[in-house]
Order: sequence, then structure tokens, then C-alpha cells
Amino acid sequence: MRRHPRTTAAAATVLLAACSLAVPGLTAGASALPATEHAAAPTAAAQQRVAEFWTPERMRSATPLDVTADRPADAPRSTGRHTTVAPTPAPAPTPAHPSVRSFPQAGGPWTGGGAVLKTSGRVFFTFQGRTASCSGDAVTSGNHSTVITAGHCVKYQGSWHTNWTFAPGYHDGQAPYGTWTATKTLSTPQWTASEDMNNDIGAAVVAPLDGKQLTDVVGGQGLDFNGAYGRAMYSFGFPAASPYDGTKLIHCSGTATKDFLLTKDHGLSCNMTGGSSGGPWFTSFDESTGTGLQASVNSFGYTFLPNTMFGPYFGDEAKALYDTAQNT
Repeated sequence: MRRHPRTTAAAATVLLAACSLAVPGLTAGASALPATEHAAAPTAAAQQRVAEFWTPERMRSATPLDVTADRPADAPRSTGRHTTVAPTPAPAPTPAHPSVRSFPQAGGPWTGGGAVLKTSGRVFFTFQGRTASCSGDAVTSGNHSTVITAGHCVKYQGSWHTNWTFAPGYHDGQAPYGTWTATKTLSTPQWTASEDMNNDIGAAVVAPLDGKQLTDVVGGQGLDFNGAYGRAMYSFGFPAASPYDGTKLIHCSGTATKDFLLTKDHGLSCNMTGGSSGGPWFTSFDESTGTGLQASVNSFGYTFLPNTMFGPYFGDEAKALYDTAQNT
């Protein structure tokens, strides 16, 4: 049976490939603990080594990450205070495709244009001696350098990933906007401590490239915290397991549900496979401009429930992670 790009529960196995602009006068809920941080490539010399490591051949051969989970997760915390952060336009926006109609969609190439073609990208890293891949998204942030992904895309089985880099706009083996090396990777304390699937959220702060910062080059999507369930959602990622090969931006769309089994995650009908983990879920997504508010990431799927993707609820923990990352 084909396994999906996320995680699992008792007897279910999954493939998982996973923050911020300060809002004046708003802080994360008192119940949210500080994000856990890891120094990735903090020096120019270390960043150069990572850049040289990721040749086009290594990117093409990177494989999705296999993850398992076998216990219920703690419910995400919410202050009930709905907060949004607006998208950041790129200096040269990608042309819009006003004729695109892609809702609902259970999985297929994104044929529209817009900002999502630049902000979404593949994440590459080294895990237990092998090269692996996930997906990620550039978001509006105070440091102009923040990427949101899944928690297992920065740390898994007690180890932080190394050689972590982000290739926005990746397609057909090409990285048209360069590869951006993480100076720091972060995750929620719940994921770091116990791999709690409700908090499978990660972030990276990337170094400047050619003297420019990430969102000044590709723009950044907005964010949505403590929003409602049951909304229209669009999910994007770069699945690399059959029938996909990681070369194209794939998307799903539909009205999200709520996981009734082990988590409080959002659920969406979606056939994306391993490598899509960490890709963004958007609410208030505009198909003509390719912009939206990120409210989750591709996280996991139950093997006994095919063609369904789950993504963590962005509550207080996600907001605290985003604030830590964007203020770095």
C-alpha cells in the first residue's frame, strides 16, 4: 500500500517530509512555551559549505523522510484570539492567471501563476547520513528571512537535520531563485520533546543570498493563527514519492475537516505523497494572485485512510514559534 507524506497512528505508518511577523500589541498565548532553536549554519564558512554540498544531482536524488507515530497527541492550545498577517509582495510579481479554477482538487500540478510559484519551494537536508527532502514556504516576517515547514523537516528521532537549505520556486531540477541556507532551525517544544503530531511545525531563518534577504526576492505569504475549522483550504508541496517525482509544485484544495482520531489536525482530501511534508496550507487563497494566509502545513496521513492529508492547527504554539523565528 502506498504510504503518504506525513505521519501515522497505531498500526499506521507515514511519510513526513515542516514563522513570523510581530503584530503590534499582540503576544502569543500565556500557555504557549518558547520555541526550541538550533544553530544550523551560523557562519559564512558554514553557509558556503552547505551551498556547495547541494549540487543539482544531490537535490534530484534526495528522498522523502519516513516517519511513524503511535500515540495520541495533546490538543493544540488556543487563546481564541484570531490573528492574521498580510502577505508580502515580491518586487517583480509572477503574472496572475485569472482564468484558473482549481477547487476542489484532490491532487495535481499547479497550472496557475501568482506568488505561490515563488514562495513555495523544496527543503533539502541531511538525515542519518542520507539526503532527504521536504517542502516549505516563505512567509511575511520581521527579518524577511523566515521559512515555515513541518517539525519533522527540521528535527526527527532526537537529531536536528544538517545541511538545511530552501529552494523557492523549485521546478524541473532547477532552483531559479537560488538555495537559501538556514542559519537557525526551530520547532515547537512539543515536537522537539515528544514528536507530538499536533505540533509538527518547524521554521528556519535563512542567511542572505547575494546580499539580499529571502522575501525581498520572492515575497512572503501571510499567516493565520487561531482560525476556525471547516474552511476552504489550498495545500501545496513537492511530493517526491510515486506517482510524483519532486520536480513540480502540486496542490490540493477543498473544504477542510477535523481529524477525529489521534489529533486535532485539519484534514483534506489529497493524494500528495512523501516529500510534500512541510508545504503550506492556505485559507483566504486567491487563485488569480497565488496569495493567501498560511494556516497549516502538510504533516501526515493514516495508511488506512488513503488520499487524505492532515496538517496541524496553527494555535498559540505556532504563533510563538513564528514570533521567535521572525524576530531572530
